[in-house]
Amino acid sequence: MDPRTLPRLFENSVAKFPNNTLMLEKKKDQYEITTYSEMKELVYDFAAGLIKLGVKKGDRLALISEGRNDWVMSELAVLYIGAVNVPISVKVDELSDLKFRLAHSGCKIVIVSGRQLSKIRDIKVDLPELEKIIVLDQLEDFDDDELFAAEVARQGKEWLEQNLDKFNEIWSSLSENDYANICYTSGTTADPKGIILTHRNYTANVEQASSLLTVPETYVSLLILPWDHSFAHTAGIYTLIDNGASMASIQVGKTPLETLKNIPQNIKEIKPSFLLSVPALAKNFRKNIENGIRSKGNKIWNLFNKALNLAYDYNGIGWDKGKGLKAIKKPLYMLYDKIIFSKIREGFGGNLEFFIGGGALLDIELQRFFYAIGMPMYQGYGLSEASPIISANVPSTHKLGSSGKIVSNLEVKICDDDGNELPIGVKGEIVCKGENVMVGYWKNEEATKESLKDGWLYTGDMGYLDEDNFLYVLGRFKSLLIASDGEKYSPEGIEEALVDQSPYIEQAMLYNSQSPYTVCLLVPNKEALLRWARENDKSVHDENGQRAILNLLEAEINKYKKGGEFEGEFPERWLPAAVAILGEGFTEQNRFLNSTLKIVRGKITEYYESRLEYLFTPEAKDITNHQNRTIVNRF
Repeated sequence: MDPRTLPRLFENSVAKFPNNTLMLEKKKDQYEITTYSEMKELVYDFAAGLIKLGVKKGDRLALISEGRNDWVMSELAVLYIGAVNVPISVKVDELSDLKFRLAHSGCKIVIVSGRQLSKIRDIKVDLPELEKIIVLDQLEDFDDDELFAAEVARQGKEWLEQNLDKFNEIWSSLSENDYANICYTSGTTADPKGIILTHRNYTANVEQASSLLTVPETYVSLLILPWDHSFAHTAGIYTLIDNGASMASIQVGKTPLETLKNIPQNIKEIKPSFLLSVPALAKNFRKNIENGIRSKGNKIWNLFNKALNLAYDYNGIGWDKGKGLKAIKKPLYMLYDKIIFSKIREGFGGNLEFFIGGGALLDIELQRFFYAIGMPMYQGYGLSEASPIISANVPSTHKLGSSGKIVSNLEVKICDDDGNELPIGVKGEIVCKGENVMVGYWKNEEATKESLKDGWLYTGDMGYLDEDNFLYVLGRFKSLLIASDGEKYSPEGIEEALVDQSPYIEQAMLYNSQSPYTVCLLVPNKEALLRWARENDKSVHDENGQRAILNLLEAEINKYKKGGEFEGEFPERWLPAAVAILGEGFTEQNRFLNSTLKIVRGKITEYYESRLEYLFTPEAKDITNHQNRTIVNRF
């Protein structure tokens, strides 16, 4: 049997689907296609050019670029010659972080887009192992150690004319256990860890993903997530390649914001069959949908909400959709779908069958929302150390609120603190074992020993399995609230609910470190609160107005307490008894969000240490305390 490497996976697909569209890229006015066979030629030329530059098996090369054809070409070229790709997010702007990744992995060459080049120029003087910089875009002037990628490919094409047999021998001789990638974690608590993934890790996870979800060769997806993101990497790039399907990139703008603004138009142009999403993206989609409906007036807004509520009831949690007495609601649901929901789907190209959600826990209310409008967002679970897919909901089998069924050929168990397996339905640490599990962390034996024990990956996530083998993920152990009596609880569900259910709450982070009660750092939606203040003749600049706004925020939290609209949704002891209003949100720029837009609890806790201490004083339990009034006065 041939080694199950990524070049072999690509070669097999080129043989089966030579004329299928692999890539769609928009550089000017319209998307242009690149077929599987055309991409193979590009990969061969660039890979040969790397050989001519002296790149050898095992050498590390970094790839820093926005999603585009050249991203896939570059990674495959690196892998074809047995080198190791180190994909780095374009969102890594802190030069010390970037330098750490390049120095720690010992990168010999950096392949970089023109937009990211300045970062490398700023730090290369302190990277003695870095020999060359290959720039994917044409420049007016190249430094002495810089090469234009097209010139590398041109020289590679010449080399191949005499050495094609040698080239084929190189990629054919690769072992499935050879390293393919070193992917760095976000480094939210310490230096980033380099996750070593082999060719077999990836090909195994592609097989596992395909065991849950059939991907026809006619499918096309617009890859919105950064391409170095482990979820986009496997579930997007390689799963699509394995099935002969197509991937499109977002049109790159002059600035990151301009690129972001291109997404809605690109979706309409590509008409994707499915999209990969993360919670931050899902919230943004929902916000845009609701703003569009609101703009059409109260009558349409009320009708939309009426349709949503009926759809929520009719759909249940997925597997029970339209069953029993719910069946009588089908005609009305179909009517609402025709006159309202179908119009929303047109904004997503009209062909979108579903989203697959990963990256973090997606609140069940958001899952219900997208399910109702006919574009289900099926939650999955994984982590980079597992290449990354561990479980997923899919159209054929799903339960809203869960993270889906375990992929094939992967053992998953739930363990207690001593590593003992727990029975069905009992919460503990999610532990897994399979061919998709990483080799370990690059140059970090201590961290490897902590995570890998007898081939089992200890994920650090808390969850449980139900009787149907659906996985429920409850959050990171490092994020857990710990009460004074030692009881533990994951805060993510409460935080998501507060943000999703309230127009006045933008972000929230709960905190309890063996304290008598839980507290909350809350980022308000200033725009919504100022609008409310105007409508109610209140001013943020006088004490009465400040108190009214703060009481409004407290009322939003009290909806989950006894007598509230959402009473019983969460145990009351974990709901915040004191709240600190923050003037600044959690962002990537202030490093309170990591590159996958998850809050960095350790950094936030450290930064707001004095505010948190104050929350455990008697006067802080009154939300209208002087600290909060001062912040509201500055809105």
